[in-house]
Amino acid sequence: GAARTVSRIIESRIIPATLEFMDKKTIEVVEAYANIGLPTDVGALLLLEQDGPKEIVRRDIEAMHAICLAEGASLVEVARDELHAETLRYARRTALSALARLRPTTILEDATVPRSEIAEMVRRIEAIGRKYEIEIATFGHAGDGNLHPTVATDARDLEEMERVEAAFADIFAAALDLGGTITGEHGVGAMKAPYLEWKLGAAGIGVMKGIKLAFDPHGIMNPQKMFAKAAKKRLVQGGGV
Repeated sequence: GAARTVSRIIESRIIPATLEFMDKKTIEVVEAYANIGLPTDVGALLLLEQDGPKEIVRRDIEAMHAICLAEGASLVEVARDELHAETLRYARRTALSALARLRPTTILEDATVPRSEIAEMVRRIEAIGRKYEIEIATFGHAGDGNLHPTVATDARDLEEMERVEAAFADIFAAALDLGGTITGEHGVGAMKAPYLEWKLGAAGIGVMKGIKLAFDPHGIMNPQKMFAKAAKKRLVQGGGV
């Protein structure tokens, strides 16, 4: 319902200044950390904000309010004043800090899908968590489909880390399967280098290597980074991974 709400808001030609998403696990962790009165008996939470001329803001807020109710929201709350609004903003800003308190190691990614696929992506992330017996909390920028599946783990537990890495591989594959990308804002670093070919294909990697070679024929710029790791094999079965 929350994901459908996002799609309907955009379809209504409303471009919110803020359109953030938190799943149930994130809500629970944030509320335990910040104790600001978030509902913990819901599947997801949307944080909406609009700016601009007062009359347009009022009109858009009323329209978004109606869309939320039409899509089955159990609670729609409009900030009473700026202090209340800042409390709600804080709920989203503190998500990563709250999750980082759970375990010694926190791994956050930025798999991104079309807005129309947010609901399906969240369902797949939840299924992947069950598959690998790890808890994944998902929050992010619903307005552009940029999700942050986050795992609290312990890098010293090698067996668990293997499951976490396998889970993120499945998450990247799911994002691509839904027409998205392996990174919406963070870029491809050392960890995601093996998955870049999934997005670009072998030909795309070849072009990128050729460009780098033209500017860096001796391989002295960021050596052992982007192309240092072999591509992972991607197994797709029946639309899943």
